[in-house]
Amino acid sequence: MENPTTPPVTLLEQDGEVTLSIGGEQAMQAWERDLMWASADMLCEYGHDFYEVGLGLGLSALRIAGNPATRSHTVLELFGEVEDLFRARHPELPGNLTIERGDFFTRVFELPSESIDGMFFDPALDMEVWKDAELWARTMPEVVRVLRPGGVFIPFFSTRPELRWQYLPHFRRIRVERRPYTAYATTSYTYGTEGDAYIQCFLKD
Repeated sequence: MENPTTPPVTLLEQDGEVTLSIGGEQAMQAWERDLMWASADMLCEYGHDFYEVGLGLGLSALRIAGNPATRSHTVLELFGEVEDLFRARHPELPGNLTIERGDFFTRVFELPSESIDGMFFDPALDMEVWKDAELWARTMPEVVRVLRPGGVFIPFFSTRPELRWQYLPHFRRIRVERRPYTAYATTSYTYGTEGDAYIQCFLKD
């Protein structure tokens, strides 16, 4: 799923709001912090070596790397501008945190089997990608292959109480936690600007 052109990446800070914009769309906002931290803390309950897809503002990356349980944490980011913005705000990174550049839908096939305890998944993807059933049918078995037994796959939170069809067929056990959230009045990617969010944790047997 390589992008033929790199979309513009902008960090917008105004009226107390922080928004990472990719291609003119809201990719991530700072109000997500508590949900990202809760997701990161859940991930770290399941081992010591972790992998993250999508750097964003780096809220979860720094939280995972800073957990006492974490031995190694690798983040894969597609857009160099996103990494540049993050490094400008965080010039000194934890020693166990590595940032790599690449396309997840290619890289996942290259990762060693049973090499990580958990994957946090929060990339900026076009809607056509989310709807591509064949792509997910090819990709998710590779995610399961990369996880160690007892490992977990945690996608970004949902503001709808629905299990995501892209991942559901590939796991027998799913842990779900409900958390309240309040987004910005300008947030466009949630179902409403306040209510309940759902963190879904898919466990490999």
